[in-house]
Amino acid sequence: MANLIKDSFLQELERRFGKIRRLENSHSLFEVGESETRIYIRYSKKHSRNQMFYGLREIDIQMLGGYPSVLCFLWDGQPNPLIVPYSEYEEVFHSVSPASDGQYKVQIYEQHEGTELYIANAGRFNVESYFRWQALENLIDLSTSYIPDLSHSQVQTLLGAIGSHKGFDVWVPINDRSKLDWSLTDTYQTNNILPPNLEQIVRIVEGVDIIWIERGAGIAKAFFEVEHSTSIYSGLLRFNDIHLVLPNLRTRFSVVSNDDRRSLFVRQLNRPTFKISGLSEICTFLEYANVFMWHNRIKMKEGNFR
Repeated sequence: MANLIKDSFLQELERRFGKIRRLENSHSLFEVGESETRIYIRYSKKHSRNQMFYGLREIDIQMLGGYPSVLCFLWDGQPNPLIVPYSEYEEVFHSVSPASDGQYKVQIYEQHEGTELYIANAGRFNVESYFRWQALENLIDLSTSYIPDLSHSQVQTLLGAIGSHKGFDVWVPINDRSKLDWSLTDTYQTNNILPPNLEQIVRIVEGVDIIWIERGAGIAKAFFEVEHSTSIYSGLLRFNDIHLVLPNLRTRFSVVSNDDRRSLFVRQLNRPTFKISGLSEICTFLEYANVFMWHNRIKMKEGNFR
C-alpha cells in the first residue's frame, strides 16, 4: 500500500511540476522540476484515533537546509496530501535532538478541531491549512503567495468563522465583539454565556480570545489565545490554570501568533512547569498565515460561505 500511495503521489507531482529527481542516498527526498525545490516524502498507515506515525531521518532533514523545501506526509485514504513548508519548522527541528536511531519522531493527529503535527520534545502545531498543493506552488512561484498583515481582531474574526462553519458555537470576550472585522467573512453569532462546566474558572476563561463550544452539548472543545503583541508565556499560564483546575476537560489549547514566534513558543512550552502539568502535550501553535489559509480552504470548499 505504501509504495502505491507514494508512486501515485510522485506521478501527480511530475504531472503538475515537470521532471522530478531522487537525491542520492535517500529513498524519500526529491528535487522538483527544473528548480532546486526539495520535497521530503513520508508515508504512514492510519492507526487508531486517526493517528499517523513517521520517522524523519536527521541526514534527510539536513539536506533540506538552504533550499526551498517542503515536508510531505501521506497516509491511507487521504483526499489531499499534507505539504508543510520546511522553513516554518527548521528552527523547531534544530531545537530538539533526534532519537537514538537518528530519526525525529513525528505524529499527525487528524481531528475535527484541526489537524496537528506533533514533533517529539518540541510540541504540537496546527497544520490544517496545508492540505493542498499550494505550499509547493508558493515555493516554485512566489507570486502565488499572498498573506495579509492581520491584526489581533482580524485573527479572532477568522478563528470564530472557522469554528462556526465546523459546527461549533463561538465565544468571544464581550469587550472584543464590536472589534470583529466582518469584511473578512460572513457574520456569525457569538455565545453570551459560557458552558456550565467552566463556572468555577469563569474569571479566567471569559477573557480567552476564542472558544469553540460543542453545539447542543455546551462543552468547550478548543481554546485560542491570540498573542499579537502580548507575551506567549502569559497565554500559556492562562491555559495552564485552566488545565490544572479542570484536568479532565479534554479540550485543545492553541497559542496563535506570527510565525517568527514559533521557536519562542517551543522554548516556553518546554519549561518544566508546563511539562509537569501536562500542558506541553495538549497545547498547539497556530500561526496567522495558517489561520488565513485554513479559513480560505473552508471558504472555497463551501462555496464562499454564502
